[in-house]
Amino acid sequence: MTRRSLRASRWRDAIAYGSVAATIAGVGIVATGTAQAAPGVRAAADGARIAKTTRLGAREVDISIDSPALGKTVKTRILLPANWSENSTATWPVLYAYHGGQDDYTSWTKNTDIEAWAAAYNVIVVMPEASNGSYADWYNYGKGGTPKWETFHTQEVRQLIERNYHGGGVRAAIGNSSGGEGAMSYAARHPGMFKYAASLSGILSMRSPGIPAMLMLTNAGNGQDPYAIWGIPRWDDANWIAHDPASLADKLKGTGLFFSAGTTGRPGPGDPNVAPWDIGLLSEIAVGANNKDFQAALDKAGVPYIAHIYGDGRHNWPAWIRESQFIWPTLMKSIGATKNA
Repeated sequence: MTRRSLRASRWRDAIAYGSVAATIAGVGIVATGTAQAAPGVRAAADGARIAKTTRLGAREVDISIDSPALGKTVKTRILLPANWSENSTATWPVLYAYHGGQDDYTSWTKNTDIEAWAAAYNVIVVMPEASNGSYADWYNYGKGGTPKWETFHTQEVRQLIERNYHGGGVRAAIGNSSGGEGAMSYAARHPGMFKYAASLSGILSMRSPGIPAMLMLTNAGNGQDPYAIWGIPRWDDANWIAHDPASLADKLKGTGLFFSAGTTGRPGPGDPNVAPWDIGLLSEIAVGANNKDFQAALDKAGVPYIAHIYGDGRHNWPAWIRESQFIWPTLMKSIGATKNA
């Protein structure tokens, strides 16, 4: 069993790294908003295709994907390394960054300095749309069908990046909130797809007491049919188990793992002016306890990991930025993304 504590010096190094990376990335990016044909225009195996690309800067591109898995067109944002070329014969390692609920594919660039973090390394970063889809092919009362968010992410987007943007076969994933559950679930359900998976305040033990009800309530509040996603709790337990990272803990052997969450719901260093009571307080208390359940499942399965179950900090970006900066060098190392000089 391997567990590593997080020392204060490394946390300071991570924050300092974020400042340096921001300086590096500030050079040479000019937003143009220019729409153009996608390079290569090679479709995915199921016919998913890039319908349009919009270049936002020297290394930032939005693509619109006609997706059979979703039955509609959605967007994905891509950050390309400085030495990327459409005509290159080389490939680059890929990091997938998944967003949380009530957000979209712009979430990571809107709330973090991910452009700066990426610019410091030879890596492609892919931020796909996930809507409020819970990172699953919906059960739909046993009938299946659209939306198939897992298929969209793990097959369609992956193949389009590899076939059109020189994405290599070495990948990692990071996600916040439901995106963290997605990163960990995908890693467990597709062993070998990711070298590393990182979750920031994700629900990682879906069947823990009270969690199904919390997920049902959250999805109903988002305007979804809460039973259509994974099925009815207990009644469709087999499908819940098949998507639950804790239940699939043994499938995570061989994948590097990081997960973090708060436990108190009280404001952390980055959010001193938040309201005394809000959803970020209540949800992070539950998520912290839930991450401890996931930790116990990994211990039982003998799966190594890095965990940071901290105290204060709401279910929001100030904590997730800190955690992302800490784990970023490890993610890059896991996929062989070299640091730029």
